[in-house]
Amino acid sequence: MIGPLTGRTALVTGAGNGLGHAMTEHLTMAGARVIMVGRNLHKLTRTREDLNLSEHQCRLETCDVTDPASIADLAQSLGDEEISILVNNAGVPGPVADLVDIDPWDWDQVFATNVRGIYLMCRAFLPAMTNARYGDVINIASVSGKRPLARRAPYCASKMAVIGLTTTLAAEAGPFGVQVNSLSPGPVRGPRMERNFRLEAERTGASYDDAEAAFVSRAALGRMVEEDEVGQALVAMLQMPGLTAADIDLSAGMVAR
Repeated sequence: MIGPLTGRTALVTGAGNGLGHAMTEHLTMAGARVIMVGRNLHKLTRTREDLNLSEHQCRLETCDVTDPASIADLAQSLGDEEISILVNNAGVPGPVADLVDIDPWDWDQVFATNVRGIYLMCRAFLPAMTNARYGDVINIASVSGKRPLARRAPYCASKMAVIGLTTTLAAEAGPFGVQVNSLSPGPVRGPRMERNFRLEAERTGASYDDAEAAFVSRAALGRMVEEDEVGQALVAMLQMPGLTAADIDLSAGMVAR
C-alpha cells in the first residue's frame, strides 16, 4: 500500500495487544513496514492474522524490553533492517492500591517496563538513526503522568518519567536529525480500563457502570479515547516536520478538566 510512510520501517514494542494492534494497523495503512515486537509470539501472530498482513508488511520478533540481553538479541536479529521509526509502546499498568500498600517489587516492575524498557530500546536502536541523520522515536506516555490519579502512584510516576526522558532525548538526538516525541493517551477503551473500573467498583461498592461514568465525566468530551484514535494520532505525528520534544495529549480533554 502506497502512503505517506511508504519506504519506512517501524519497530513497535508491545505490539501484540490493544494499542499495538491499532498502531500496527495504521502504520501499515500509511505504507510503513512494521516489525511487531512482544513477549508472546502467539499474540503477535494473532494480531498479524487479524489485520491480514503479509510477512513482508509485518515481521514478528519476540523480546523482553526489560532484559538487555533480549534486546541485544533482537538488535542482532534485525541487523538487516533499516529502522527509521521506533515506537516504544510496551507498558504495564501496575498495582491499584494506596502507595503505602504497594510492594517495592511491584513498583520496580512498573519502572522496569515503562521507563527502563524505553531507555534500553533507544540505547540499542537510536545509534543507527543518528548515523543516518534521520528517524523518529515516539514514546507512549499517558495523561496519568500529568494529573493526579489516586491509587496509581507507580504508573503515574513512570509515565511522568517517560515525558522527561523524551524531552531530554530530543535535545540529544535533534542535532542528528532525529525527532523524539511522546504521545499521551487518556483512558483508552479496552481491557485495561475495564480492569480499573472493576477494581474501583469493588473498592467503593459502586456498580461498574457508575465507576466508569464517574471517571469519564472528568473528560471535556465525556468519553474515553478509542484505540483507533491512538493509531491515527501516531501516524499524524510522523507526518509533522519539526515536531520534536513534544508531548501530544490525546485524552478527550481529561487533562484540561
